[in-house]
Amino acid sequence: QVQLVESGGGLVQPGGSLRLSCAASGIIIFSINTMYWYRQAAGKQRELVAVITRSGSTNYGDSVKGRFTVSRASAKNTVYLQMNSLKPEDTAVYYCRFNAGLSDYWGQGTQVTVSS
Repeated sequence: QVQLVESGGGLVQPGGSLRLSCAASGIIIFSINTMYWYRQAAGKQRELVAVITRSGSTNYGDSVKGRFTVSRASAKNTVYLQMNSLKPEDTAVYYCRFNAGLSDYWGQGTQVTVSS
């Protein structure tokens, strides 16, 4: 059974940093194609934050470009999201998603709150 577990969320002051991790278990390493980070703020639709492909190509949502960095440790089935210069509007539940073959897997989410 495939399981994705996010960690690293929490409360941080504006301008601060957090690093999220998402580790997968029960999945064959070479089957993972693309890894994603999404977020969903209260009362809003889920939005794409960052994408990283098998080859290492990355893409970001406009609201986080220049502040967030996605990376992956493929040998560990893990994707990271380094978040710098955090703003109150970054407050949301952050989810990871892995695409492997014809299947998509989601984590349970981790709360990030940016507040003074």
